[in-house]
Amino acid sequence: MRAVAGVFRSRQAAYQAAEVLAGAGFAHDQITVLYPGASESQVRSLPASETEQPGMGSAIGGVLGAAIGAASGFELGVGMTALIPGVGPVLAAGIAGAAILGTGGLIGGAELGGAAEERSTPGIPADEIFFYEDALRQGRSLVVLLANGDNEARRAREALARQGAESIDAAREAWWIGLRDAEAEHYRALGRNFEPDQDLYRAGFEAALRRECYGKTLDEAADCLKWWHPDIWDSEPFRRGFERGRVYLESHVHTTV
Repeated sequence: MRAVAGVFRSRQAAYQAAEVLAGAGFAHDQITVLYPGASESQVRSLPASETEQPGMGSAIGGVLGAAIGAASGFELGVGMTALIPGVGPVLAAGIAGAAILGTGGLIGGAELGGAAEERSTPGIPADEIFFYEDALRQGRSLVVLLANGDNEARRAREALARQGAESIDAAREAWWIGLRDAEAEHYRALGRNFEPDQDLYRAGFEAALRRECYGKTLDEAADCLKWWHPDIWDSEPFRRGFERGRVYLESHVHTTV
């Protein structure tokens, strides 16, 4: 399974895109819609079960069922809500929401065993989850499709693009462009040359935003960085970027909501 994500400016547009995907032959249990802005009363009315996820805060999970999609006329079934620092209440319709929001196991009254549980976790890239959250932080909605293979992924990307979605890669690049000048200035103030070091610096910055690295120093996060060769994550640009990523996470995400 591999995730294909599209970012939309409204919940309605996201649900319309999800409906198009379903009409194109994708199964409902491949599709998840996420959007911010649930009311406090909606959150309080759900069966509560608290847990602590690194960097996620307390999450409240429950079955919303078809009610999530009822307003648009499109139903995805399994639903949940989570309180995400810097975002507030977020609603998700579709079984992949548990993996994306970090609320797996909190879907009270729903059975996610077997194939459903298996489908909810593979294919959600750990290094993309922050950018899903960042889009939600901006008040946007997302459609995430878990594709079976390259052909389905291509079809999903094309369908989402036709519905006006911004790809998660484009959102990620725009996010970095918005930060790059300030990060370059900071790095140069340390007597370093940003241009040749930018790729390693950015890799370190983004590594600090991975859920499994939240709140950890680089040395503490060594077990989370196994995808990098030690010579890379122990390099000066990567270390500097990682520390700046930790500062960014603390100031932009770990806020009281």
